[in-house]
Amino acid sequence: MRDEGYANLEAPALDVRSISCGYSPRKLTLHEVSFQVRQGEFVAIIGPNGAGKTTLFRAISGLLPLRSGSLRINNMDAKLLSHKERARQLAIVNQTVEGDMLTVEEYVLMGRLPYHSQLQLFETAEDFAIAEESMRMTGILAKRRRHMDRLSGGEQQLAAIARALTQKTGILLLDEPTSHLDISHQLRILDLVKSLNATRRLTVLLIIHDLNLAAEYSDHLIMLKGGRIFTEGSPASVLTADNIREVYEAEVLVRDNPASGRPCVFPLSGRSAEEA
Repeated sequence: MRDEGYANLEAPALDVRSISCGYSPRKLTLHEVSFQVRQGEFVAIIGPNGAGKTTLFRAISGLLPLRSGSLRINNMDAKLLSHKERARQLAIVNQTVEGDMLTVEEYVLMGRLPYHSQLQLFETAEDFAIAEESMRMTGILAKRRRHMDRLSGGEQQLAAIARALTQKTGILLLDEPTSHLDISHQLRILDLVKSLNATRRLTVLLIIHDLNLAAEYSDHLIMLKGGRIFTEGSPASVLTADNIREVYEAEVLVRDNPASGRPCVFPLSGRSAEEA
């Protein structure tokens, strides 16, 4: 866990301290995981299947109770926050987008629910204005009247990000938003998220499988193995051939991207690995 001068800086957006949790009463999936995400930072969680990435995502989003440890969101104890209060602090974009029977506008407006009073039945003019701004920002405004099941996978993810933006939070959690998308939609989604991170100082915590995309867009990587943090740091310090061999049990070459200078991972077949 990084602690470089935090006493002299603003509180981290997310402060994860020694959390352990799992789906079975007798078996833990995460073991004593600790890390911090600075305000305005772009952090990616990487690791092989079964490493605990989705479990960690569900624990931070509040969908999975902690067995031990603590989570602070914007310096507030997460266990003391109501569902509405948590939704005003962090917004979530899941890998699977639901809402097939809703129009895009109806789906995006659902992001305003944390701000509705108990007896409020209808959206306000402010809700509609915020939703319109979010749809315009994500490039989905022209499809506001279409039903969600009529959109492509990439368009559904853009609508999900628009809904998250209507929550007006400073933290965005994304669970593999580029999964099953072609490269053009992958880049469009991540370019959008990176732009929001840069222009709005939006704190981003991203779960992602693609190591090259993680390296290209993130400030900081956290690599999981077996429900524990194996290592964390800059993309260059985390994405080494030795680390990837140890965690993924795969042989790769790592070279600098000639355009960005970020590490780029090249998988090696068995034959290539023998010749390397």
